[in-house]
Amino acid sequence: MSVSAVIQRTKSYIIQNFRKIASPYNSSYLILIMKAKLVLENDTIFIGESFGANGETTGEVVFNTSITGYQEILTDPSYSGQIVTMTYPLIGNYGVNSEDLESVKPQVAGFVVKEYSEFPSNFRSMESLGNWLAKHNIIGIQGLDTRMLTKMIRSVGAMRGIISTADLDDYSLLAKVKKSPQMAGLDLASRVTTPKSYKWDEVDRTQFALPLLKPAALGKKWNVVVYDYGVKQNILRRLTSYGCNLTVLPAQTSAEDVLNMKPDGIFLSNGPGDPAAVTYAIENIKKLIGKKPIFGICLGHQLLALALGGRTFKLKFGHRGANHPVKNLKTGSVEITSQNHGFAVDPDSLDTKSIEITHTNLNDSTNEGFRHRSLPIFSVQYHPEASPGPHDSDYLFAQFVETMGNQHS
Repeated sequence: MSVSAVIQRTKSYIIQNFRKIASPYNSSYLILIMKAKLVLENDTIFIGESFGANGETTGEVVFNTSITGYQEILTDPSYSGQIVTMTYPLIGNYGVNSEDLESVKPQVAGFVVKEYSEFPSNFRSMESLGNWLAKHNIIGIQGLDTRMLTKMIRSVGAMRGIISTADLDDYSLLAKVKKSPQMAGLDLASRVTTPKSYKWDEVDRTQFALPLLKPAALGKKWNVVVYDYGVKQNILRRLTSYGCNLTVLPAQTSAEDVLNMKPDGIFLSNGPGDPAAVTYAIENIKKLIGKKPIFGICLGHQLLALALGGRTFKLKFGHRGANHPVKNLKTGSVEITSQNHGFAVDPDSLDTKSIEITHTNLNDSTNEGFRHRSLPIFSVQYHPEASPGPHDSDYLFAQFVETMGNQHS
């Protein structure tokens, strides 16, 4: 092929797959924006523009209704295997920083926004969202009608999807979507868990740290093992702030190894995927029930329910946002909670003689928490460490410390 033919083909490709936009700071500086497509398994096709990395990714397409907090969402291991759509229309305007991480890297399969802000402005910003995503090979797509996409997910349910900048053929993309795995039946905890145990002693020392509620047992340091099914770092920070010495363990760690460590308490973390598929965790939790105080959050809540003989089921489109109202049935108070889950515990499957339902979701009446009537065991579906209240649910960490204290009194 001649040089002129190569140049012409390159120009044609750029015209077809890119568009130019002028920088607001320098009109002579042009940015090439690559075209991208989002294709859903119900044959719906969205055309937009890429930001972050280029390439191709598949996952379950879900939405989050939070106005802020995209960095925490992107780094939450519970989003592994999912393409996250933000319903708030402008994303990226405050950039990213090194403090708001829930894990060491972004965990989402892909990111969908209405409008991406290329030029962030915030005193904490260290770089743009797009640059950060590109460094971590996460594909983003902007320019979609995210209201239409969200309404479709609410109507049809969460669906498999694909984002691509490499292949823009509709039939090819749809075929790839339908070959991708369903979320139901997937054990993703094994994908995101730590490969080896480690100690954690970091607390939140930023100006935004929550004050502590003062449990009676706060004077003692408590040795707590954390089952890492995809744990968020702010959970570890809150536990440490309440005087817990943390040892974080791989999800497959045996119950025997845990008991040999002689912990004061056991924490079951959040994480991604179908809880019923994490069979090794369920079996280990069964062996730990009645041995030590146990506190579970999100996936840990679901796994605890399964270990106690309950059932879980897949929600139509899940709960993902920062303003979900949850009623505490023991106090009558309503907590504003942060949530991120696609599965839920069936409260009718729990033995009411031994299990007390403690929290319920006021939007759809799904289960949000329970406790054992005679054993030092409790859990919640929502995320008290995320603090949208911001203090509404922090008492749960104090409750865990008091529970461990009561076992030693």
